[in-house]
Amino acid sequence: MSSAPSHDEGRGRSPILVGLSTAAVFPEPTAAAFEMAAETGYDGIEVMVQTDLTSQTPDALARLIDLHQIPVLSVHSPCLLITAAVWSSDPVVKLARSIDMAEKIGAPTVVVHPPFVWQRHAAANFTDSVAELQLRTDVVIAVENMFPVRLAGRTVNSFRPHWDPVSAGHQHFTLDLSHTATSGSDALDMLQRMGSRMSHLHLADGSGSAKDEHLVPGRGTQPCAEVLRILANEELDGERFSGAVVLEISTRAAKPDQRRVDVAEALAFAREHLAVADAAS
Repeated sequence: MSSAPSHDEGRGRSPILVGLSTAAVFPEPTAAAFEMAAETGYDGIEVMVQTDLTSQTPDALARLIDLHQIPVLSVHSPCLLITAAVWSSDPVVKLARSIDMAEKIGAPTVVVHPPFVWQRHAAANFTDSVAELQLRTDVVIAVENMFPVRLAGRTVNSFRPHWDPVSAGHQHFTLDLSHTATSGSDALDMLQRMGSRMSHLHLADGSGSAKDEHLVPGRGTQPCAEVLRILANEELDGERFSGAVVLEISTRAAKPDQRRVDVAEALAFAREHLAVADAAS
């Protein structure tokens, strides 16, 4: 009997692209994320549209793309509370602006959250609005799973139609592994329910805390490695994953040197577990 293969033997580089979210370097600016991603060997960037004007401006982003020779793989619509006033107060207008920017800078995907419950008009029409916008563009609109809020011992769904978007029947989804931890969801079950409509992965970890932690993968309880191996080596609903994996970790409490260590460690984790198994092994 032959000996077991070494760590790298019998495995190859996955064709799946690995990107870095600009949110992963916060509070450093968007430009720092491009520089860090290029230096550490990421395949691309996800631009989180924030209050930083560079993140909102296609021409500024195009200059960073040219300077660092690294593409934007995805644009994250400004869905956070801190970006409530960016572009519009209407989530559908924000999404349409995000699609327009993605088209201008050549990003194939836009990530969007379901609306908050108090955004009533958008919430009432969100599924239909996403479907209508998807008909107008080749950019993939990938709706992200979120999580309930825990208030005074109660679990409250603060998103509409729901924090778990799968039942809404969208054409494309983003699976976020920090959010599965916070919601107490089974990440592998959610992956299977999304199936081939899972078009984008936010790779991060979580411990199951009520806080949305966005830990470096491998530092929490989520099946990050298993999800990556499935995407690299298996089919979902008869199709291979053709989207991108984006590291959306939180380093806001880290000092600059540690931030760079975390960003590099996250990439190494993704590449290790996206390695394609040799079919002959």
